[in-house]
Amino acid sequence: MKKLLVFFFCISLAPVFAQDEALNDGEMHGDPPFLLEAGWTPLLNGRDLSGWHGAPGRRCDWFTTPGILWERLVAPTRLTAVPGPRPAGTIMNGPAGDTASLVTDKKFGDIELYIEYMIPKGSNSGVYLHGLYEIQIFDSWGSDEPMTTSDAGAVYHRWDGSKGFGGSPPSRNAARRPGEWQSFYIWFRGPRFNAAGRKIENARFKRVLHNGLSIQKDVEVDGPTRAGLDSPEAPENPLMLQGDEGFVAYRNIYVRPLRPIILR
Repeated sequence: MKKLLVFFFCISLAPVFAQDEALNDGEMHGDPPFLLEAGWTPLLNGRDLSGWHGAPGRRCDWFTTPGILWERLVAPTRLTAVPGPRPAGTIMNGPAGDTASLVTDKKFGDIELYIEYMIPKGSNSGVYLHGLYEIQIFDSWGSDEPMTTSDAGAVYHRWDGSKGFGGSPPSRNAARRPGEWQSFYIWFRGPRFNAAGRKIENARFKRVLHNGLSIQKDVEVDGPTRAGLDSPEAPENPLMLQGDEGFVAYRNIYVRPLRPIILR
């Protein structure tokens, strides 16, 4: 009799477990992947901004710092850099939170990108793969679902000169509170071109995790999203961090060549 009850109990829970597995498809928690797996290359050296430059058109005020402070009651819309002689493994977009976007000297093709960021209340930034295709950073803490293409983790929309179109909202709100470190883990496949240089396949975000939660799966991007670099689509292009939409800090930026996705 006990065996029979256990059997029926397991049968009754099976749909619940299956539903939960589908909802949480691809979640990853624990230490960052660059601590767990080989092949990752850091893009910050912990000392200065070597390997990066400001996007053309305005002065670049990004700087390195040992740490970041957010004071909710004193200055909820600002971040403050903490000076000191310790290793400066964090970067911040200037003392006013409004400066040129920051671009890697190196160009990349198909990559995995892991990156951590912090924003204060109401702030906005973005991570541009190939400098053209944006994963949105925004203070979406507490926002109601369904999410939009302006929320954190969205593949940002394109722009036709008067209005936005396209894009892909995140499948859930995975944003943390302002002043907390957050992360993206992005699998990106660049556009494909034939021998004559004509594009034959669009870029794709194969997968995006926001704070360890799956929010984007196999999203095709048929052209550059809004406010990207003024450069053509190509097999390889640099990474870009948006710097002119409010305070933002970044740390632990790592890349490696794109590999097959294996759900754990």
